Amino acid sequence: MEIVLIRHTSVDVVRGICYGQTDVDVAESFDDEALEVRHKLGKWESFDIAYSSPLSRAVKLARSVGFDSVELDDRLKEMNMGEWEMKCYDEIDDPHLQDWYADYLHERATGGESFQDLKQRVYDFLDELKAKPFERVAVFAHAGVLVCAGLYAQLFDEDDCFSHQVPYGGIEVIEI
Repeated sequence: MEIVLIRHTSVDVVRGICYGQTDVDVAESFDDEALEVRHKLGKWESFDIAYSSPLSRAVKLARSVGFDSVELDDRLKEMNMGEWEMKCYDEIDDPHLQDWYADYLHERATGGESFQDLKQRVYDFLDELKAKPFERVAVFAHAGVLVCAGLYAQLFDEDDCFSHQVPYGGIEVIEI
């Protein structure tokens, strides 16, 4: 099965803000970015089904590029950053932040998830999807979800996984 993963477009959030699962709006450049995504998706004739994170930045892109009927799945949300959501990383006053910086692959954000929690959610979604009779699936989601999908498909190793982040409006293709 071919999975075409699409990262949402740019968001209307100041750089350096931790927004994770907060349902933030898209940037003013949305229409132009969505048109570019539509063009990129034009290389595929059809999809059997489309899934999306329920966060509006992903759903809005899916609908804007022609997927009026999209299945929402909470497992496709970005990592929950807990008490750090909508705070500037430089201004987070939490002694646990340094532990997280030292081992962000395993430490949980205070009141939130770890990367391993996110990875398990995404792996559960992909395991379930693999059992379905689809040939090609579109998935609209977030940077962390796409990184986890790349790990699932063994496109890269966990030790350098974040160097493979897909840009806003970018596409990652995996086979499962």
